[in-house]
Amino acid sequence: MNVSKIMAIALAMACLLTGCWQEEPPEEPEDVMPPFEEEPAEETKTVLPERFALPYMPGRTLDPIDCPDGMQQVAASLLYEGLFRLDGRFEPQPSLCVSYTHDETASRYTFDLRPGVQFSDGSPLTAREVKASLDRARTSDRYRSRLSGISSVSASGDSVTVSLSRPNTALAALLDVPIVKPGSQYDTAPVGTGPYFYAEEETGAYLIANQSWWKGESQPVDRIALVDAPDDAAMLYRFSSHEVQLITADLTGVLAVSTTGSVGCVDTDTTVMQYVGCNTARTPLDSPALRRALSAGINRANVAGVYLSGHGRAAAFPVSPASPLYPSALEEAYSPDGFSAALTESGYVSETPLTLLVNEENGFKKAIAGHLAESWTAGGVAVEVRALSWEEYAAALAAGDFDLYYGEARLSADWDLGSLLEPGGALNYGHWSHPDTSRLLQELAGAEDRTAAMRALCAHLKDQAPILPVCFKSTSVLTQAEAVEGLDPTAAEPFYALGQCVIHLQEP
Repeated sequence: MNVSKIMAIALAMACLLTGCWQEEPPEEPEDVMPPFEEEPAEETKTVLPERFALPYMPGRTLDPIDCPDGMQQVAASLLYEGLFRLDGRFEPQPSLCVSYTHDETASRYTFDLRPGVQFSDGSPLTAREVKASLDRARTSDRYRSRLSGISSVSASGDSVTVSLSRPNTALAALLDVPIVKPGSQYDTAPVGTGPYFYAEEETGAYLIANQSWWKGESQPVDRIALVDAPDDAAMLYRFSSHEVQLITADLTGVLAVSTTGSVGCVDTDTTVMQYVGCNTARTPLDSPALRRALSAGINRANVAGVYLSGHGRAAAFPVSPASPLYPSALEEAYSPDGFSAALTESGYVSETPLTLLVNEENGFKKAIAGHLAESWTAGGVAVEVRALSWEEYAAALAAGDFDLYYGEARLSADWDLGSLLEPGGALNYGHWSHPDTSRLLQELAGAEDRTAAMRALCAHLKDQAPILPVCFKSTSVLTQAEAVEGLDPTAAEPFYALGQCVIHLQEP
């Protein structure tokens, strides 16, 4: 979909949902804007839906290993489960795995499967199905990078053994990979162990409650309709016309829709970090003191609260503040005087303006880049923004043709930063290389005390500042008001707390 079409859809949806999106933010207020505001509306009687429905893309697989992001993943999250699931703090909670052990080097793990679990067709879950799913995931586009440290998977009885090419004490955080029953249904919806299963009839596709679900909990509705939505535009239309009652959305993405009135919005944390990358191989950004000064000149709370409209969390380090590993004690409050003092200490004298690259397709990122450039320039470091198309932006990063860039990276839940900070890392556009960085990354991977290891790594990164973390984005679950309550979503599972979710329908 081209940019002009996307923008047209966004504007159309803004009208339909009585909300708006804006490319340039307002003047910076003293207080951070709330993440979601509901405009006063005329009192009208709420009309509950006759059925609960979710959007899905007809003709596209619901196989969770291969299906597209977005609406397919929402439906798939009700069909499939992994060995673990990540809670709201990105901590792994046992699901199909009941216990596990690892060797002294954290390079070989054995996972014991939960007894008595059945697939929705009544067949038992065995280690063979788990191995098959993990092996498929290791070669898939979605999971290949995350599982690259796995060298082999073997199955024996009711246990699965995973061998790693390098230690990782946080492997469990990577194994929320959905487990499916091997078979010929990958083109539609393979059999899973989740609270619902897929079915079809003449009137269309739907999900039906799995009465043999191992948790034994009741589902909020017995049946969930799946409404055809071949693309994002159709999905948004189905939602605005109340044909479906729940969608997920990135309210600060390219297709940015802000909703008000009768629509509910619940944000959930993600591992998507926005940051400023520095070309550490180029003068003057080869100076750690200047990089520290630039970091001190970022008002992170302002970026997350105003420029992302509250759909993000300020972060000075490359680990989400939602995680218990986040080293809050190392944070320093933003102040213009602090920026000025750090710049004076660096000895920097502004000459040729530095260039800050940003992808022009995202209006929020452009606005943030402009704000940062203005703040740094006002403080004594001249910075100019260069907005490029995605193709030009990616090419410039790959060629090292930049001073600074505003970037975004989806991190894994074990907080492996190798791609950003190791020599040769896929996202290490700034050519950062430091023996202490590599050592501390390795120590974190193998640490039993991950809190202490993360603190040591972040203290080093604060001193060297090869990248300047700004915030972690949120994703939003939008619902038709009063139809759904009790949601406690996570980034991967909008229905994470399914047992407390209540869905209200018209009385028959």
